[in-house]
Amino acid sequence: MQLKPHDLVAALKLAIQPGLTYPQLSKALGLSLSETHGAVKRAKAAGLLLADRQPNRPALTEFVIHGARYAFPPVRGGMTRGMPTAHAAPPLLEQIVQDNEPVPVWPDSEGEARGVSFKPLYRSVPRAARADAKLYECLSLIDALRGGRARERNLAKDHLTRLLNG
Repeated sequence: MQLKPHDLVAALKLAIQPGLTYPQLSKALGLSLSETHGAVKRAKAAGLLLADRQPNRPALTEFVIHGARYAFPPVRGGMTRGMPTAHAAPPLLEQIVQDNEPVPVWPDSEGEARGVSFKPLYRSVPRAARADAKLYECLSLIDALRGGRARERNLAKDHLTRLLNG
């Protein structure tokens, strides 16, 4: 059973907001109920979630810091309108001095920024992130790990470790 990107998104959402029912998780992430069940099942099989859908925080932290960039490499595209991610989004936005390069954005028609396309882990990520600031932080930090420079990756690692482990 191969882990899919939305399995990681589901595990992160359950780490941020434990105890969500399948319908609540489905609605929050913009997934169908069958996609949600499959995501939780694969996340459990990978050891990211425990049998009771509680996050396995040490395993989840280790995977996002050391494995996500290899399992889900970044896919970049051309200029587009979208939602800022990686170093262009909180919390790294305040810590990284922005150069004159276009910022990475998740393509999104409701996006408020123009930048270089950075494909999100799953197509519903911008909507889910817009509804949950903490999830937005986690997903942006993972994008910094997936496609950032060394300093951005180090800062993202520290922030994610705190976010996922309280």
